[in-house]
Amino acid sequence: MDLTQIPTNSGLSLGFLSHASAPPPSRSNNRGSKIADDSISFQIESRMPDPSHPLPPIPLQLLDRETENHHHLAQNNSNESKDGRDDEEKDVEEIRILGHSMTLKRKRENDSCSSTTTSCSSSKGFKVSTNGMESRRSAVRAWGNQSLQNADPDIFAIMEKEKERQYKGIELIASENFVCKAVMEALGSPLTNKYSEGMPGARYYGGNQYIDGIETLCCNRALAAFGLDSESWGVNVQPYSCTSANFAVYTGLLLPGDRIMGLDTPSGGNTSHGCYLPNGRKVSGASIFFESLPYKVNPQTGYVDYDKLEEKALDFRPKILICGGSSYPREWDYARFRQIADKCGAVLLCDMAQISGLIAAKECASPFEYCDIVTSTTHKSLRGPRGGIIFYRKGSKPKKRGMLLSQGDGSDKYDFEEKINFAVFPALQGGPHNNHIAALAIALKQVATPEYKMYMQQVKKNAQALASSLLRKNCRLVTGGTDNHLLLWDLRNLGLTGMLLCSLSKFMGLVWFHDLVCMKREIAHCLAFLMDGIFALSFGDWVVGDLQFNAFLKMSLSTEFQRMLLAGEWCGRAFKDGLGLNSKSACKNFEKVCEFCHITLNKVTIFDDNGNITPGGVRIGTPAMTSRGCLETEFETMADFLFKAAQITSSVQREHGKFAKSFLRGLEHNKEIAELRIRVESFASQFAMPGFD
Repeated sequence: MDLTQIPTNSGLSLGFLSHASAPPPSRSNNRGSKIADDSISFQIESRMPDPSHPLPPIPLQLLDRETENHHHLAQNNSNESKDGRDDEEKDVEEIRILGHSMTLKRKRENDSCSSTTTSCSSSKGFKVSTNGMESRRSAVRAWGNQSLQNADPDIFAIMEKEKERQYKGIELIASENFVCKAVMEALGSPLTNKYSEGMPGARYYGGNQYIDGIETLCCNRALAAFGLDSESWGVNVQPYSCTSANFAVYTGLLLPGDRIMGLDTPSGGNTSHGCYLPNGRKVSGASIFFESLPYKVNPQTGYVDYDKLEEKALDFRPKILICGGSSYPREWDYARFRQIADKCGAVLLCDMAQISGLIAAKECASPFEYCDIVTSTTHKSLRGPRGGIIFYRKGSKPKKRGMLLSQGDGSDKYDFEEKINFAVFPALQGGPHNNHIAALAIALKQVATPEYKMYMQQVKKNAQALASSLLRKNCRLVTGGTDNHLLLWDLRNLGLTGMLLCSLSKFMGLVWFHDLVCMKREIAHCLAFLMDGIFALSFGDWVVGDLQFNAFLKMSLSTEFQRMLLAGEWCGRAFKDGLGLNSKSACKNFEKVCEFCHITLNKVTIFDDNGNITPGGVRIGTPAMTSRGCLETEFETMADFLFKAAQITSSVQREHGKFAKSFLRGLEHNKEIAELRIRVESFASQFAMPGFD
């Protein structure tokens, strides 16, 4: 039927009535009365009506073709008979009204229930068959509600091994800690499902009213934890790490190529403050996109040389001056940094990642009185989730800082807030990790308690007890001790092999060169024996290996020879490099021995090493084991374990050499390592593990 053309002589008119619309004015025969359902009535009226034969309206359903197809699909999924479908199709006819295609479906008497169902569906949602919905729910439960053990046994098994390693081991990495069960629950919560780009109250997505509440609460707790006034300080808790936080500060305040100045990496600085290799290669983004110049510690004392720092800063004129580092065991003179920053017109940034917990507990000097911006991680001494945080000044500047060149327009108000927030998002990051922000809020609530202050006090006591115990064993510590939670053990004085051999060379009247190729075999035999092991001597193209002569046992050594042998008065550099325990191998091998014994720590560069890629010591921290309840006496026991591991390292290197492959072979089936590992596991298993019960 095509109703595009209106008939001129039919005497008929076409009308539609809807339940949802108001009925037209009633006539005497009431043919335009309201229908009892919300289907559309199709009504044909004659211009010459016959009162004796009224024409009732015919209820119709208007469907487009797609709807009709879906209707048939639903019918096919049900158990209705084929005959019923055929009858229904007979009541459907396509028409065209004013050029628009429509499908008319006649309402049948036995279809009133279906019409009512359709009405309810349009207003309250689609009604799906019970069987179909239950199958969908089962499918969701099948993948969505499985435990980790059932969903992925491989990952579960590895995670269980990691839990066992943490429980049975001694954790001495200064930048690691153990979180509580509440933090773990927040990290694994439904908050990870939500996307929330932007800041509270200004998100790019809807449905963030509760996410806004969590982030706002986290920010308030962050300010309270460090005793900051919200009128003078702002905070951003969205950075994924402290490196991200630092780079956001650079991005917000600087232009590419602008200058920054931080502590040299071999002196204990962090690579995110700028880092170059000795060959000039740029290591971090801070050095790639900005120009960085490091300041250093005094090589004799291990302390920051503030006089040379000031001299460098006034020549270099950095836009941002950075205090704070990753491996610095002493207090920072923030007041002196402020003076230097003001003299060279720099913004003063403090990276307090390592000591933020001590600062919150007021167990060390606070940078907030002097610095413009303060960044930190959240997972070290704060015992929170892995992430970063940025504090920035806002409001009016003090008069003495009104001339900061980095402020550009000379305004008397700080303009960090907008620049830093924009740098975090959208410049550098996407949506924040809401589960992390909630977990951080939990950790910051704990930071404000008296119990946390007692914890940080114990962290310092334990670090001092550990340092004292190592010093009693004649170990060398950088700066001679610690003011915070970490200490640096310089292992280079454990490389005795090269000193002994070079002492022997002095006694025999020989001078060693790196390219020596005409060495007497008898001399090599004697050298091999004196080291009491089997190793390889390499001099240019000539190699003597697997040398051990028991006959040399009969040789008697004079007291004078032994004195000179142990004194180490002369050392040829080339010979030491070829045979001795250089600092790099000593640190790597010591770290590996500790790992075999279930003690974890990390090698670091020492301030006067050859560049920043040659580690000369290890960094040891006390927060993690303090979180498990260890006190001073337990850390003295740990010092014994560490010293024993150093002795094993020296012994294995004497027997198997310093190179990685041969050294690792020496660790296999080593009885001393097996015995020390048993002692360590028995010791560590006595202490509770946060979040595991």
